[in-house]
Amino acid sequence: MKIYLNLSFPQLAARYADLPSDGVGLLRSEFLALALGVHPRKLLAEGGAEAFIRLFAEGLTEVARCFWPRPVTFRTLDLKSNEYRGLRGGQEFEEPEENPALGLRGCRRYLYDPEPFRLQLRAVRRVYEAGWTNVRLMLPFVRSVSELLACREILREEGVGDIPLWIMVEVPSVVFLIEQFLPLVDGISIGTNDLTQLILGVDRDNPRLIPLWDERDEAVMRAVEQVVRACRKRGMECCVCGDAPSRRPEIVTSLLPLGLTSLSVSPEAFERTAQLVRTVEPHSDLPNPL
Repeated sequence: MKIYLNLSFPQLAARYADLPSDGVGLLRSEFLALALGVHPRKLLAEGGAEAFIRLFAEGLTEVARCFWPRPVTFRTLDLKSNEYRGLRGGQEFEEPEENPALGLRGCRRYLYDPEPFRLQLRAVRRVYEAGWTNVRLMLPFVRSVSELLACREILREEGVGDIPLWIMVEVPSVVFLIEQFLPLVDGISIGTNDLTQLILGVDRDNPRLIPLWDERDEAVMRAVEQVVRACRKRGMECCVCGDAPSRRPEIVTSLLPLGLTSLSVSPEAFERTAQLVRTVEPHSDLPNPL
């Protein structure tokens, strides 16, 4: 069992690189965009494409350098429309959405407005070509095979088609059709936050419904098991990078027997998670899937 770290701020990479983790399973890019403080399309209109690429490249380089040669999984932007509207120029370029969590986000946004996505990929290419080949890409909130194929074409056009590609499994449609997605990627990471929300029909931002939002629900665990089983058949790495293992230590003991190959947790939860894995893993009779 590999144990990765979830990171949000590149400047904290040096602090956590000494942990005996297997690398970074989730490097969130959202805080890089928020640090710019301006909507990407507004920045482009002002001639700021290079500033965007440079900021993302510098942040990714810092993490890749600190964790070298361990892998660093860079998840491309998954800001929602309400978050984009809070940036300078956001209200000029973003229409209000009744339900941003189900709106223009993830891969669908990349196809609707591809230029900011291409800028991120150019930053990744710059880092990779500088020798930091421990970087791998991860696409968030994939809804369909056709979306993934279209995004892969953009990756090819931007010269990053040979970089290892992962996708997030957050939408039930991907769970149901997981066998169709696996030939197109190098790894899978299950985002339990959105997956739980969508399977249970529970808005996790609604305080009245929070008691119902529980990743340990049987329906959620069955979905995770289905994805893990499919990955095992292909000998593919399958990770859980949602907050569940960090917030609910007891869920780790439920996830391990499923045959999961890796977990990605907050740095604060790393030691606790490692201890749980050491305790549970020797008692598992599952063969190593890789």
